[in-house]
Amino acid sequence: MALHAASREALAAVELKLLDTLEGAATDDLGEQLFAVVGLLDSEIGLRRALADHSTEPASRERLVRDLLGGKIGAGALEVVAAAVTARWSSPRELVDGLESLGTTALLVRAERAGRLDSVEDELFRLGRIIADQNRLEQVLADRTADKAGKLELVRGLIQAKTDPTTVALVENLVGQPRGRGVVPGLEALAAEAAKRRERSVAHVISAAPLTAAQQEQLSVSLQRIYARPIALHLEIDPDLRGGIVIRVGDEVIDGSVAGRLDALRRRFAA
Repeated sequence: MALHAASREALAAVELKLLDTLEGAATDDLGEQLFAVVGLLDSEIGLRRALADHSTEPASRERLVRDLLGGKIGAGALEVVAAAVTARWSSPRELVDGLESLGTTALLVRAERAGRLDSVEDELFRLGRIIADQNRLEQVLADRTADKAGKLELVRGLIQAKTDPTTVALVENLVGQPRGRGVVPGLEALAAEAAKRRERSVAHVISAAPLTAAQQEQLSVSLQRIYARPIALHLEIDPDLRGGIVIRVGDEVIDGSVAGRLDALRRRFAA
């Protein structure tokens, strides 16, 4: 999510309000409620323009949102939305982007406090890999003209019953309200956000065969030594590698696969 300077400042300020609100009671579904507000503003152009219009008094914008949403969402969610609309955003669209980011943060904090953030991160990544491997499914989920209920039903069929509720809420918001994002990049971004919340970078590791627990531990320690920070491993199997592994951390790729070495040899002889 790319925000202009004013919106970044607004988001940082409202995040403090969000975290204060999450300390209170009855905030378990705050993230889902913020996503519902995002859906409303996404479909109501005039409303989001009115709420982001910094030529009007902040108190007027707050009064509008309280009159509109009071009694329809929880008190905690209402306080966060009220704080958001009184801030100065660069555009109406970035106000909506900010509210969605706040909803995501609320859900990740919930998972973190429940000790489930690792599971949520892993589930998001694995679902992204499943969808990426099924081109037709990815196309259907990315189709803006496709029925929203139908797309949600499709993705629910991929989510196991034991999937964490936080993962389900994040995925359903992404699929139901894609807002110009692809499903696979969106899932990868959410997984990265979960990893970031744990102050870890993400290493996407592709291996020809499954890595043992000992190999994963050794790899994690090695990467931590290289990058001087904790590294979360996202594992994927690709038999076409023939052997070895490929590691991607951000824009850096470490290719230790047999296929990669063969490709390098071919390029050398072709030069």
